[in-house]
Amino acid sequence: MLSVLLEFSMFPTSSDGREDSSVSKQVSKIIDAIDKSGVPYQLTPMGTVIEATSMKEALSIIELAYEQVSDCDRVYSSLKFDIRKNTENRLQTKIKSVEKVLNRKVKH
Repeated sequence: MLSVLLEFSMFPTSSDGREDSSVSKQVSKIIDAIDKSGVPYQLTPMGTVIEATSMKEALSIIELAYEQVSDCDRVYSSLKFDIRKNTENRLQTKIKSVEKVLNRKVKH
């Protein structure tokens, strides 16, 4: 058993002539693809966290995400991994561990 937590952000940096600097349309395509993949994920204001069962699966999500914005001239991405053996469901258990120490529910 392996848990690969991957926190990443990915978005186009080329403006393609648009006045609007928002990238929410492109990010929405990525999130929709992740949702359809069935991999557990959590969207945050600064990125997305997924939990995969292997490095291969985690990297396939990055490839899937890139495919959603590959029509852009330039794409920025940042990735962080936390890989741990003999555990699962860390998207929830890591938060619950902190909540237990605080003796309250963390505001989301």
